[in-house]
Amino acid sequence: MPEGDERTAGAPRSRRERFGRASARPAELAGRKDAFVAYLKERVYATFTGLAIILAVDLGDHPEADHALVALLLGVLGITVAGFVSDILSHLAVHQTFPDGTEFAIRLRVAAGSISTMVTPGILLALALFGVLEIDTALRICLIVYIATLGVIGWLAVRRSRLTWWQQLSALAMLIALGLVVVGLQTLAHSY
Repeated sequence: MPEGDERTAGAPRSRRERFGRASARPAELAGRKDAFVAYLKERVYATFTGLAIILAVDLGDHPEADHALVALLLGVLGITVAGFVSDILSHLAVHQTFPDGTEFAIRLRVAAGSISTMVTPGILLALALFGVLEIDTALRICLIVYIATLGVIGWLAVRRSRLTWWQQLSALAMLIALGLVVVGLQTLAHSY
């Protein structure tokens, strides 16, 4: 506690103090590396999932906007809930207790980051649903959004590393290759 604080050590903390860190934006989570790692990891999972769903719908014979929108919403929501439950169970297994208020709120922030990956594609598919965009155009733009998102995340991760320029280039090439493998596998899984 700060010097001069008259509260006792056992006094309940205010809601703002308990949940202050959890209300932080992703940039503020960087001060807490484990939370920032979880935030990025879940965004990557959700982005790959969304990309695979859009690819599978796009590869279908007659893509329909309502099917694409529902598949995207359910797919990304499903991977987000799975990640959230996984985090809670992992915490319980390691610490033998449920996460406290701050830890729980951080996990909610991570989940919100995952869900946010479908905002732009969801809007595009809704526009296609209401006839503002052609479904093929909406799907192409969704693909570009997801691929650009993965590219930016990969580039930022490699750029922040302490590798030499050629090691950074090699790491980025490996990330792209592995990303293509993941997209291929997920597309194959979603197309059956």
